[in-house]
Amino acid sequence: MEMHQVRCFLAVADQLNFTKAAEKCNVSQPSLTRAIKLLEEELGGVLFHRERANTHLSEPGKMLAPHLRQIYEESHEAKRLCAPSRPIRSSI
Repeated sequence: MEMHQVRCFLAVADQLNFTKAAEKCNVSQPSLTRAIKLLEEELGGVLFHRERANTHLSEPGKMLAPHLRQIYEESHEAKRLCAPSRPIRSSI
């Protein structure tokens, strides 16, 4: 699991829209979709149900979201502690 995948997952979970999440992450929509697919493959399950204009978290996605949010936030805190003179930009 890569932090990029975590960031993409959280953006989609927040936006419930792949296009808007890609914009928020400053990546192309196909790149964001690939990151989510790779995360789903690694974790062994569907994280989002994708319907035409309706994207929503699956049950595993709902269970995983708070854990990935915590990992993401703690990784930024660790970076901040290691480099206090350099501001860390959050994209979520």
